Amino acid sequence: MQISMKCSVAVHCLIFINEAKGKVRVTSKLLSQSTGCNPVVIRNVFSALKKAGIITVARGTGGAELCRKPSEITLYMIYQALEPDGLSSLIGIHSCEDRACPVAQNIRQVLQGPYKKIEDSIQTTMEGITLESMIEEFHRRVPDPRSDAMKSM
Repeated sequence: MQISMKCSVAVHCLIFINEAKGKVRVTSKLLSQSTGCNPVVIRNVFSALKKAGIITVARGTGGAELCRKPSEITLYMIYQALEPDGLSSLIGIHSCEDRACPVAQNIRQVLQGPYKKIEDSIQTTMEGITLESMIEEFHRRVPDPRSDAMKSM
């Protein structure tokens, strides 16, 4: 069970966009340097976040900005933008209904209820985590975002 790494890349990008506001134009090239991902991956993440109404990206010159306040953006919104069917496929059930075994014929129905509870719990937890709370955690770890490391933005 693993949530796609696209989600962590997206959170990385969103925190970067927030921190860079008014300092530098945030482009896929710049974020590829920060994340270590190919600029094409960043552009795909941007596209999904833009479609979900989380960011805007200036045409031509580039430059991403948040469309909403960080307090209005949840981890679930970010995840859903990147993985629309993500939670429903988070825990898979093997295909074996065509076997003569009664366990094989019924395992899907047996697991659907418990797996749905797990998915609902994950969704509820993700909805309670905001970009703002993750930015606050970043600031606890980097008390002065204007430090020398951030000046390179």
